[in-house]
Amino acid sequence: METHLARTLVFAVPGWSGHAAGQHVDVRLTAEDGYTAQRSYSVASRSGPDQFELTVQRVSGGEVSTYLTETMLPGDRLEVRGPLGGWFQWTARLRGPVLLLGGGSGVVPLMAMLRERTHSDSDSPFRLIYSARTPDHVIYTGELHQLAQAHPDIPITRLYTRAGLPDDTREPGRLRIEDLPTPAHGGTVGATRVYVCGPTGFVEHAAQLLVDRGFTPSDIRTERFGS
Repeated sequence: METHLARTLVFAVPGWSGHAAGQHVDVRLTAEDGYTAQRSYSVASRSGPDQFELTVQRVSGGEVSTYLTETMLPGDRLEVRGPLGGWFQWTARLRGPVLLLGGGSGVVPLMAMLRERTHSDSDSPFRLIYSARTPDHVIYTGELHQLAQAHPDIPITRLYTRAGLPDDTREPGRLRIEDLPTPAHGGTVGATRVYVCGPTGFVEHAAQLLVDRGFTPSDIRTERFGS
């Protein structure tokens, strides 16, 4: 379990040739009476053969997320299609600084990018800004702490919208323009490539703040979920 709502699942997929960090898969469940339900989930793990990981957060009333987080047992089978998605992805071949901006479970594909970056020979500057409701809602808490210790060159900032830690200097609340770094525009390091993932409201708010901060719209890639 990652949080009281989120769980990371490892799927064995014979013949899986790998994926690009940021891509997703479609998961389809079929009941005995033939009823099917399908949802899309970002791949959480870095690329590798024959298996991948999904981190699924249970949604109230969600058919697929509830099954995956509460009912499915080791050895159970389901259908997956993918990898999917060509725009929202990062590989070590891409050069230049990267800003990752995640809201809630939107951190999942960004974690795949972080894992790919730290296990490759890339020297692209990375930064993660992660907005969650409270510290208890932060996914990958332990791994993020270890990553910050092992890679001090990769700044990781956690922001809380409802309630934070006692020693926080930032008041809880939505993402603010002062939470964002100044963008790099060309030069020897290249322009900052930005990846934003989270609920629709978060993504739209973050994208507008990024433009107001001076980031080039064409360098901002977004992935959203929910209505």
